Formats: sequence, structure tokens, C-alpha cells
Amino acid sequence: MIMSHTFDEFAGMVKAFHGSAAPGIMIGGSMVDLAYRCLPRGGIYDVICETAKCLPDAVQLLTPCSIGNGWLKVMDTGRFSLAFYDKYTGEGTRVFIDPEKLDVWPEIRGWFLKLTPKAEQDTARLMKEIEEAGSGVCSVEKINVSLDLVEKKKGGPIALCPSCGEPYPSERGSLCPACKGEMLPYGSGRRGGGRMDECR
Repeated sequence: MIMSHTFDEFAGMVKAFHGSAAPGIMIGGSMVDLAYRCLPRGGIYDVICETAKCLPDAVQLLTPCSIGNGWLKVMDTGRFSLAFYDKYTGEGTRVFIDPEKLDVWPEIRGWFLKLTPKAEQDTARLMKEIEEAGSGVCSVEKINVSLDLVEKKKGGPIALCPSCGEPYPSERGSLCPACKGEMLPYGSGRRGGGRMDECR
């Protein structure tokens, strides 16, 4: 079981949400389940994912934590791990895929460590190993999160950008970051392509 779902039920949830039953989310489901089993009952937890790939989707499917509500944070170290921590004390549990536990699961090992090219992977066998292994490919460690480093910033004053006219946090400067040429791969918006009043 993955939380209260069978493996097949969770695969259906993943496919509906993500577009396919991606191996990373399926393993992520077992990681979330393991974290919950290691946490004291009754706590209120936030989550840190150490990768932006797949794992955040497992958290968002199985918990109330999401990127949108701020209870899920992605701090991309590139490691496939997640940490649940008490939002008031910082005490928590970190779950990660342990390479020392992959030797008995050759298909998972080949996929996870990128030893097997995608075209040569046996997807059915990989999913079977993920189902059978469950959280058996993971290890757990106790952690204590520095809450001052992860606290959600409260919103400040809002300004209207003099260039594009859109609202943005005034603490970001005299122009919004997009009009300063930061961050977006498509320009600042209205200034770049002209406003569309309606779409069909």
C-alpha cells in the first residue's frame, strides 16, 4: 500500500495528474508513505524536496502540502530525497533512495543511476520491481530543520510596474523583474507581444 492506496490505484492517480505513471513518482509515493510511518501522529508537517523532478508530484498527490500553499518547498540539491518536518519545532524525518539497497533490484538500479539507456529499459519489469521493493530501496534519517531558513515570507507592499503596468512586490525594485529582463524566457509580457483582449 502507498498511504491508503494500492499500487495500481496510485498509478492511476499519477497518470491522471502527471500524464504517465512515471517511475520517479511511483517510488516517491513509497517514500512519502515511509516518511509518514516514521513521524509522530498528530503533528503538522511541511515538506522539503531536494529535487524538482517527479518527487514533488508524489508529495502533492498524497499530502495537503503543495508548492502553491507554501507547505512544500523545492530546494534542488539534485538528490532524490524528501524531508517532512514539524512546522513548529523543525523536528522531522528525511527519506532518500539508498544506492546500497539497489543491488537486489537491477532494473531500478539501471534506471535510477542512468546505467540503462531509456530505449533499453524494460518498463513493465521496472514497475514490477518498484511495486515489490516499495520503500525497501530507501533509508531514513532524523533531522532538525532551521525554521528561520525556510519560513514563508509575508507579502509586502504592491506596486504597479511603470513599464508593463502589472502589479508586483515593490521590494523587487523600481521595475518588475520581468521588465528588468530577469527570469522569463518570453520577455516581459505586454511590452513584448501586445495585449490580447480575448481568445477563442
